[in-house]
Amino acid sequence: MTRIDDTPPAWDERTQLTTFLDYARDTARAKCAGVSAENARTAPLPGSPLMTMSGLVNHLRWVEYYWFQVVFLGEEDQGPWTEEDPDREMRIAVDFPLTRLLDEYAEQGARYRRLVAANPLDKQARRPVRDGLHVDLRWILLHLIEETARHNGHLDILREMLDGTTGD
Repeated sequence: MTRIDDTPPAWDERTQLTTFLDYARDTARAKCAGVSAENARTAPLPGSPLMTMSGLVNHLRWVEYYWFQVVFLGEEDQGPWTEEDPDREMRIAVDFPLTRLLDEYAEQGARYRRLVAANPLDKQARRPVRDGLHVDLRWILLHLIEETARHNGHLDILREMLDGTTGD
């Protein structure tokens, strides 16, 4: 479901958190609407060669994978990153059409929506994070809202630099 605003349909905590995450996801997709294939792969900031629209979308996709599947569920990390190339998900994104990355991001969001609906917000992650802490699902949702919103700002700036398109 594509959200056009961040007003939740109900006021319980879960609905508010998931509405904001869906809104942030949809905003990322909206920032990419109509961008050319060439512009999606272009890194206009000289000091940030990995900062492309494709790279950011792929990063958002893999960040959700990491937090939901690796940290929360405790699955083996199958992400594209390596110790030698910790930002590989951003580097390899230019090898795929942006439409594919956006479709995969949307499909993944639907799966994670079901995962969140099936678990209590206070359920702790199976894997610890910094200092051995086990965050809960609520924290993961808040973190993903923050991460996605921050990168939406990057997408907004890139889009304006690449083709002049601005938006909300």
